[in-house]
Amino acid sequence: MSLGASGAFPVFMVFAVFVTSALFLALWVTTDRVTPGDFYVSDGRLTPARNGLALFGDYMSAATLLGSPGVVALAGYDGIPYLLGPIVAWVVMLLLIAEPFHSTGRYTIGDSLGRRLRPRSVHLASGISTLVISLVYVIAQLVGAGALAAPILGLDSTGARQIMVGALGILMVIYVVIGGMRATTAVQLVKAVVLLGGGGYLALLVMSRYGWNPAALLSRAAGHSGLGADFLRPGIRYGDDGVGRLDSLSMQLAVLLGAAGLPHLLMRLRAVPTARAARGSVTWATGLTVVFCLAAGVLGFGAVALLGRGAIAADSPTGNSAVLLLAESLGGAFLLTLISCVAFTTILAVVAGIVLAASTALAHDLYQVGLRGGRASEKSELLVARGGVLLIGLTATGLSMYVQGQNISFLVGLAFAVAASAVLPALLYHLYWKGFTTRGALWSIYGGLLSSVLLVLLSPALSGDPAALLPDMDFAVFPLSNPAVVSVPLGFLLGWLGSVLDGRERGGAAYADVEARVLLGAGTGSVSRHESAAGDVPIP
Repeated sequence: MSLGASGAFPVFMVFAVFVTSALFLALWVTTDRVTPGDFYVSDGRLTPARNGLALFGDYMSAATLLGSPGVVALAGYDGIPYLLGPIVAWVVMLLLIAEPFHSTGRYTIGDSLGRRLRPRSVHLASGISTLVISLVYVIAQLVGAGALAAPILGLDSTGARQIMVGALGILMVIYVVIGGMRATTAVQLVKAVVLLGGGGYLALLVMSRYGWNPAALLSRAAGHSGLGADFLRPGIRYGDDGVGRLDSLSMQLAVLLGAAGLPHLLMRLRAVPTARAARGSVTWATGLTVVFCLAAGVLGFGAVALLGRGAIAADSPTGNSAVLLLAESLGGAFLLTLISCVAFTTILAVVAGIVLAASTALAHDLYQVGLRGGRASEKSELLVARGGVLLIGLTATGLSMYVQGQNISFLVGLAFAVAASAVLPALLYHLYWKGFTTRGALWSIYGGLLSSVLLVLLSPALSGDPAALLPDMDFAVFPLSNPAVVSVPLGFLLGWLGSVLDGRERGGAAYADVEARVLLGAGTGSVSRHESAAGDVPIP
């Protein structure tokens, strides 16, 4: 599928208008006096509704708009977990993380852990894991932007893709450097409205074709799938063998638990004034995700019903072009242009949020607490944060250009697996277990991080498979493409084992303080400069 030169021009024009508007919006929301608290979390002054929309925008990537309906279009029933996963992930966040994290954190994961553990050690560990998660996630998003630009804009050459991706990367850096969380939130709000509007409108067009009858849609989809009734039964994507089922379970586990450990989502929980508002933000995000995932399911089955599974697979073996083909079929070049711009906007907004979280970890966790012991000035921390945006954004953009055209979808799964294996165990133990110690936190974070990365390097996602990143090599000794089914239990085990073997440190008064803050909803109000950066590291 390609629009060609004449068809691509409207996409460029519409996207240019959005980019220009978003840039002026970023300038408009920026204040004259920017502090670290304002740059990182808008001084905790967002309303639950605005922050909930932004949370939804932060989490819903192009993979959800294009990838999930594509999986449904090719795998039928086996694609449904990709739609349910984000919904359940928000429920985990709502029940276990939202309010306690707001009550114990300040900006980052390290701030929360540092309230009862040795601050410098846990800030360094959480900062490193945040940088790894963010970098691989941003690279995957930008490679997805290049893959999206190729069929839509007719960019057949690698150089043309690189120019497009480079432009997106530079725009993302500009937004974040200018206004931090305020500018990022403004872009997320626009993205959320556009995503819901564009996806919802296309889903309504599909349902209108089948008399608003879901049964008729599913029946037509099964009939045009070439698989008959098997299209609506499990087994198409992963097969019936044990390895395939275990791989499916591993991916679902990473999606379900990983969202609750993604640094850019956790940081946004502190962008509201109270713990109750943080819970309200997640409630808003959950409701919006339910609506959008229902629409995404309609788009996936609608693409098969109208186009046929064979036509979708012939255009894109991964199914990522299913929604674009559906838009072109239902509304011609106009609707295709609209959905294309929604997809580009989605990528730009998600990347901006992730880069902001990474720069915060670099400036606050690694520089302010890890290197300077909490004694650096606000001015120098803010300078490092903005420099971190440039460093991380340009690094990710450069690396993504190098792997344009390659299959690196495993990086998204790796980011979720690291979040679920390294961040979530340490966070849950910290919030709910009195016996958790610094050694347990370090073993959990570093163990989960290293095991996730190592298992992916030794998996079929990297070598030993025609669809791997290195198809001509074979050192895949780990049979699963996603490591979560091994690395998540290992992260929890290491956190427990490190704590019980640490005879020098126990919960005591430090845990009592954390428990009191969780139960009483402490940490309310806007972020104060005099609040400790790491629990017990004073900021002059």
